[in-house]
Amino acid sequence: MIAKTISLLLPALLPSWRFFKTVAASPRVELRVDAGDWQEARPIPERVGLARMARRLVWNPRRNEQLYMVSLSERLAEDGRDHARAELERLVRAGLTGGERFQFRLVFLQREGTQIVKFIDYESPVLPVAEHVS
Repeated sequence: MIAKTISLLLPALLPSWRFFKTVAASPRVELRVDAGDWQEARPIPERVGLARMARRLVWNPRRNEQLYMVSLSERLAEDGRDHARAELERLVRAGLTGGERFQFRLVFLQREGTQIVKFIDYESPVLPVAEHVS
């Protein structure tokens, strides 16, 4: 019984990289509000203090949401799933603090020789910031 429990817990405690089909660049989600400049949606902070880093080891819902956005972006880029698009729209909208309209897009960065080239895979239509509830 204990051996079975340990065998179930080990993969969660010591993850394996073998579950990835391929290792490739993930799309980044960018947004713009009211036709302004494009910026990264939910950017990761450049610096994190030691206490905050320790706390994040056990509680980091913001990072989990960012990983969910990456997963949705990959699905949308792969086959254009409506659910992924709708969820990304909802998450991007939830992170906005102002404005009337917004757009989001999926961007891949590729290395071509010595340069990094930005490739836009998907760009949403212009959407209202406030959701219409009927």
